[in-house]
Amino acid sequence: MSVLRSLEAKIEGLVEGTFGRAFKSHVQPVELARKLAKEMNENQTVSISRVYVPNRYTVFLSPQDREGFASYEPALRKELSDYLLEHARKEGLALLTRPQIDFKTDERLSLGEFGIQAMPLEPPGEDDAGDEAPSPAAAAGFGHTMVYSPDREARRLVAPAPTGRAVLAGAGKRTMLAGARTVIGRSRDCDLTLDDPNVSRHHAEVRQEAGGFVLADLGSTNGVKVNGHRTRETGLQPGDEITIGTSRLTFEVDS
Repeated sequence: MSVLRSLEAKIEGLVEGTFGRAFKSHVQPVELARKLAKEMNENQTVSISRVYVPNRYTVFLSPQDREGFASYEPALRKELSDYLLEHARKEGLALLTRPQIDFKTDERLSLGEFGIQAMPLEPPGEDDAGDEAPSPAAAAGFGHTMVYSPDREARRLVAPAPTGRAVLAGAGKRTMLAGARTVIGRSRDCDLTLDDPNVSRHHAEVRQEAGGFVLADLGSTNGVKVNGHRTRETGLQPGDEITIGTSRLTFEVDS
């Protein structure tokens, strides 16, 4: 019996009746398992001798789907964690801890849609994985949420557009994000110029996308951090602190 089929059989045994009748929501646990494994595979960090993958996964569900899982969440979290643990072993991927699964409700999602956010989580106390293991602050590309729908391509979940003027404050100036794209860097042709030798000529950009704002690294040498965590691309929320070189910028919304 395959690991995926074994997962289905275990969840089916949690409740009376068939698997299909037990979960009346449009989101099926086995589909969650498949997409969690996909996110694990696509969020790898290569170290000296190992390939690390995230060990914390947040699953976002619509209110209706979350209600459908309410009675089975504790057992479902364990079975999904077991599945990811076995998947990592099978693929030769390294984890800092056993995979942790959390469920949250997101009213932006429609019935049948779900989002997955994959993040690295350090174990408590000493790092058993050794010095080569990446810390959350050093791991790039984490923190975004991918949304899966039954009738459309997977997409990145972007925070709703803030009401008011969006501004980057810092480096002795306040730059309003008026256009579709604001480029940040050392070059004088950037929309926001930072006089800092640690900043690349075209270091990062802030885009207006799907009703929100997204910060993206433009292949810089020293990378970008949001709230202390390195990222390649992530949605911005009011109050987020962006570190570029030695400069710190705050994403604000003026009322």
